[in-house]
Amino acid sequence: MSSMADKVQTDLTKAIEKDTLFLPTLPEVAMKIRLAAEDSEISIAELSKVIGSDTALSARLIKVVNSPLLRPNFEVSDVLTAVRRLGVNYSCNLAIGLVVEQMFHAKSEVVETKMRDIWKLSLQVAGVANFLSAHRPHLKADKATLAGLIHLIGVLPILTYAEDNFELLADPISLNHVIERIHPIIGERLLHSWDFPEALAIVPRQFQNFDRVSEQADYVDLVQVATVHVHEATGRAYPNLDVIRMPAASQLGLDMVDGRLIGQMNEAMTLLY
Repeated sequence: MSSMADKVQTDLTKAIEKDTLFLPTLPEVAMKIRLAAEDSEISIAELSKVIGSDTALSARLIKVVNSPLLRPNFEVSDVLTAVRRLGVNYSCNLAIGLVVEQMFHAKSEVVETKMRDIWKLSLQVAGVANFLSAHRPHLKADKATLAGLIHLIGVLPILTYAEDNFELLADPISLNHVIERIHPIIGERLLHSWDFPEALAIVPRQFQNFDRVSEQADYVDLVQVATVHVHEATGRAYPNLDVIRMPAASQLGLDMVDGRLIGQMNEAMTLLY
């Protein structure tokens, strides 16, 4: 790692330890959706109004409901029908994940491109995690999707920092080093600041711990397997990783050399597009 990357990493680490690193707040519409989700009496119509208050989110939710991920029997064209089809819990978790997408925008073209790449990877991992959740009844597809969408959220503050540090921005190798080393810590901190449940908040920091053995298959396991598959499918396989013996795959009961499973995961990578 270059001296500049080392310095940036040190500065960011100190900022995290002192709780002085700027962390973005969860968008207002996501906060409203979360409050709505906590209301056990909320109706589908009331939740639809909350989600419908954000035009971009409404359009994105409708697009996902009509995607191969959910395979609707008919085309959904409005938020009320989308929420009715998904149900309150699924609608809330999916909507919160899609709101995060709106945060992946930047002032500079370089950072914007990087953010687009990160979000594309997040969509691919979320699609595979959603598919894999069916292998364990206690894992919910909506939470699996949300886990995939937010597993790289820690990259966001780093890229925001890089926009104000032109030297780092001009050195993609150093920038990538900083991202790889720091984003898991920032991601966990960020999700805790947003009051995400612990089962999801630990995903950014744990999904690349390939020796991790969970007590019971969890959302980290889903994102871990999904991430490894997406990286292999896109020619960026993790070096020196024995995929067949991954504890996460065992917990999910997966045969990672099963051609049919691999084909299904390949298809799932595009489910959220």
